[in-house]
Amino acid sequence: MTPRTTPAPEDQYTAAPFIPEGPLTLPALREAAAGCEGCPLHRNATRTVFGAGKATARVMLVGEQPGDQEDRQGKPFVGPAGRLLDRALEEAGLDPTDAYVTNAVKHFKFTQAEPRKRRIHKAPTLREMTACAPWLAAELTVVEPELIVVLGATAGKALLGSSFKVTEVRGTVLEREIHGHPERLVPTVHPSSVLRSDDREAAYRGLVGDLEVAARVLS
Repeated sequence: MTPRTTPAPEDQYTAAPFIPEGPLTLPALREAAAGCEGCPLHRNATRTVFGAGKATARVMLVGEQPGDQEDRQGKPFVGPAGRLLDRALEEAGLDPTDAYVTNAVKHFKFTQAEPRKRRIHKAPTLREMTACAPWLAAELTVVEPELIVVLGATAGKALLGSSFKVTEVRGTVLEREIHGHPERLVPTVHPSSVLRSDDREAAYRGLVGDLEVAARVLS
């Protein structure tokens, strides 16, 4: 076998080479992301799950990574957590159809004991989040949201650094520079954590309360 003289794209752990040149648009980014091999996660995932929503959306919701249903359907937040999130947004006074939803990592990372067995979500590493960061930066450039809602600890670490703790800042308004853009952010829990909670009703009320803070920022 001839030795490889240059590293494969996934060995470099960056999506930067896959970002299209020229004026960025969401359709162009989505098409380019479908072929992303910026880290090894693309090998086992069914497809890239890019963000969804309008380029004119006032709020961007950033989660962790696609889940099993998202990986199968190719759209973010279409599983149980997504349906819960839509309900919470509406209750908080935010229109889900006027939000851009995406994830810090665009491929589903999972473990699977045997073929055809259930695929179990596995949290992405900081290196994998960093590799995927150029896609999120490009989405921010195109959408230019007035507010980012950070859904959970992994999304928070991807946007705000490894020391981020959602329990310390949830429901507050932060002002930070993110990928070169001055942004306002409201962190909250990921909706999947509500589904896992022992007291689901209390956890849901907490999520709605945090989203109400976001709604007031946009009012």
